[in-house]
Amino acid sequence: MNLAPLPTRAAGALQGRVVLVSGAHGGLGSAAAAACAQAGATVVLLGRKLPKLNRVYDACVQVGAEPLLYPLDMEGAAPDDYAELADRIGSELGRLDGVLHCAAEFRGLTPLEHTDPAAFARAIHVNLTAAWWLSQACLPLLKQADDAALVFALADLQQAGSAYWGAYGVAQHGLAALVGMLHAELASTPVRVSALQPGPMRTPLRSRAWADDHDADTREPDAYAGACVTLLSPAGAPHRGRIWHPTAMDIDA
Repeated sequence: MNLAPLPTRAAGALQGRVVLVSGAHGGLGSAAAAACAQAGATVVLLGRKLPKLNRVYDACVQVGAEPLLYPLDMEGAAPDDYAELADRIGSELGRLDGVLHCAAEFRGLTPLEHTDPAAFARAIHVNLTAAWWLSQACLPLLKQADDAALVFALADLQQAGSAYWGAYGVAQHGLAALVGMLHAELASTPVRVSALQPGPMRTPLRSRAWADDHDADTREPDAYAGACVTLLSPAGAPHRGRIWHPTAMDIDA
């Protein structure tokens, strides 16, 4: 993980805030978690692989406050498990100012006709249903904040809606619809709902789609960590209800 200093505009942007990152040991999740810690947040690290979570924990400690480690398998977790998570955050940290959804389930490109039914259901659940259950459990805490953010990381929707992207692609479009619905329903609350659609990133998920990836626009996940901080901070207000596609100028600023 690259722990080079974040852009100046992110310094202190999340000072005093508590931010939950799902999929915190993944490509974007780990980069965003460290960026949030460096920007002043206390980060709740949610993921299913404890050894990898421990490495992200160590990275956060190097640059910011000690995070809260919360191992949880979103495939098997029930709504009550997310309610318990929210209760623990409330009792131990006293607040929640942001949730960043980075957890993803993608096993590779497969024709829908030949997709195993259980694999299809698993992908829909982890990528869409579980993301909503977690959001729903956290909303009461988020509404107590003066300014809170609910942020979803999205794939390229045009690409994910094309052939062979299967349940993952279906779920990504479902998340995009969820952003619009929640924005409309929470417009009168302190909770800002938005999404980040980064450009191509060098992640294990992407490697499952392209074994040989020669896209010159592909970047390391760290390049988009600052954009995650922006959406979670007050500076993300202009993106409320929107899917943000950061430009090269945005991420290189």
